[in-house]
Amino acid sequence: MKFLHQIKNNVLLLRFEENLIVATAPLELIHLIDECLQNQVVYCAVDLSSIRLMNSSGIGILMRILTKFRAKDGEVVLINPSLDISKLLIITKLNAIFTIVKTEDEAIDILKNPIY
Repeated sequence: MKFLHQIKNNVLLLRFEENLIVATAPLELIHLIDECLQNQVVYCAVDLSSIRLMNSSGIGILMRILTKFRAKDGEVVLINPSLDISKLLIITKLNAIFTIVKTEDEAIDILKNPIY
């Protein structure tokens, strides 16, 4: 699984570049998240715009990311899922667990100024 990351305004921005159909989260991703959390980066925005396919393992990866950040009183926002991924999020009721936005700027704004 390929992904890019950067930290912007103390928010970890993840962009997956391949479909989320892997068996487990790569250690590189888990180490990155753990390092961010140790450095008090407790917000994460996951850009799903390049993802066209996601299986239950991909859902598990999103849930693992969410669990890690919420365990540190943080939050995760999903950015711009495709129509197919949006449908999957609705079917699995993950749209009720994740905040879903259209843009990176909107994600950062929501994370830095929470209304929940």
